[in-house]
Order: sequence, then structure tokens, then C-alpha cells
Amino acid sequence: MMTPLAAARAYGAAIKQADTLGKGSGGEAVQAPDFGKMLQGAMEQTMKSTQQAEHMMVQQQAGQAELIDAVTAVSSAELQLQSVIAIRDQVISAYQEIMRMPI
Repeated sequence: MMTPLAAARAYGAAIKQADTLGKGSGGEAVQAPDFGKMLQGAMEQTMKSTQQAEHMMVQQQAGQAELIDAVTAVSSAELQLQSVIAIRDQVISAYQEIMRMPI
């Protein structure tokens, strides 16, 4: 189940990503990013975070990283995954609501 704190963090991350995608290289405003690109960016960031967490766990087991660093990386990856799942759930809910609309 999605907690209010996790939902707020997911919303904040989506706003930050939309703001980043909505600016050109010179800082000028460009056309708003489409939803597909936002989802793709969120998925790519989640995959990178998960890979980094896995890498930190391997390093920690080899004695090359501190336990707190590995735990922090895993926790960050978990939070990002929860955010993506929350977004997915909202997309499915919106789709179901649209399908219930009379034509």
C-alpha cells in the first residue's frame, strides 16, 4: 500500500523530472514532455538505482564498501521502485476509470 510520504516523494520526483525535461539546453522553455518519456525516465532511473544497489552489496560482501553505504543504496532503490509501482497503479486506475465512461 502506498503511504502518503511515498506518494509525496513520487510526486516531487515526477515534478522535478518534468521540469528538467521541459527546459532546453539553453534554459529556454520548450514543448512540455510527454507522459511516455516521463515514465521511461523514471524506469531508467529505477534500473540504475537498482544496479547501483546490487553493485554496493557485492562490494560490501567483498569488504570494499561500508555496510551503511550498501543499506542506503538498497533503501534508495526500494523507494524508487515503490514510486514507479505507485505511478503504475495510478495509470491503471485512470485507464479503468476511462473504460467505465459512457460513450
